[in-house]
Amino acid sequence: MSKPRVLVLRAPGTNCDEETAFAFDQAGGKTDRLHFRRLVEDPSLLDDFQIVCFPGGFSFGDDIAAGRIYSTIIKTKLADAFFSFRDRGGLILGICNGFQILLQTGLLVEPNSTGKIPATLAFNQQGRFEARWVHLKMTAGRCAFVAKNEIITLPIAHAEGRFLVSDPNMIGSLDADHRIVARYVDENGEPGPFPINPNGALGDVAGVCDESGQVFALMPHPERHISPFQHPRWTRRRTQPPEGDGLRLFRTAVGHFGKVLV
Repeated sequence: MSKPRVLVLRAPGTNCDEETAFAFDQAGGKTDRLHFRRLVEDPSLLDDFQIVCFPGGFSFGDDIAAGRIYSTIIKTKLADAFFSFRDRGGLILGICNGFQILLQTGLLVEPNSTGKIPATLAFNQQGRFEARWVHLKMTAGRCAFVAKNEIITLPIAHAEGRFLVSDPNMIGSLDADHRIVARYVDENGEPGPFPINPNGALGDVAGVCDESGQVFALMPHPERHISPFQHPRWTRRRTQPPEGDGLRLFRTAVGHFGKVLV
């Protein structure tokens, strides 16, 4: 008997893999960190895991564009392996740079009839890197990583997080299919301009899932709010919550496979 196994992949420039692995372990998983080149050499390594995560950072220095080099390697070398992993019930998570990677691989949003991905993450509307705490409206129903509707608080740290789509009707379609899992809101759950929406994302989109609900990606960093003492206002609270808001996402993913696996 064992805990659900989690694989956190790293590449040159990845810098959130240790925190993300710690978060999954705190949530009850058994996590390994692996350089993605090992997976290129032997895709069958995925067979040993139930969850795979692409953590945050600046893979390959964000040369060309954020996540572009990493996603190109995934598409050309590992696409079949990851689609098979998903089809057998595995979960895939992308955080920040991981969102940028998954979006460009076609694992998160399906290509259109011309083979193009109809969504992208562009430079923040204000034209600069943003590092701040934001409120998110989380919507349950389809995504395996989200158990209930709630408003949570997480930090962001990105320059290319503005969710855009080629077809203006696509936001409505994603919403109708319950694939917009995380939206930027204020503390009361209401949308608004900057800094409530920190990058100008269409539809205030902060995170989306694929049709299966097994692939999820978001721009904010849940691994940076595991403890309540990581919150910037923790000293001003009259009472402390038992955990940081981000831990629930990892626990929900691990719990998707039950407490133990035989």
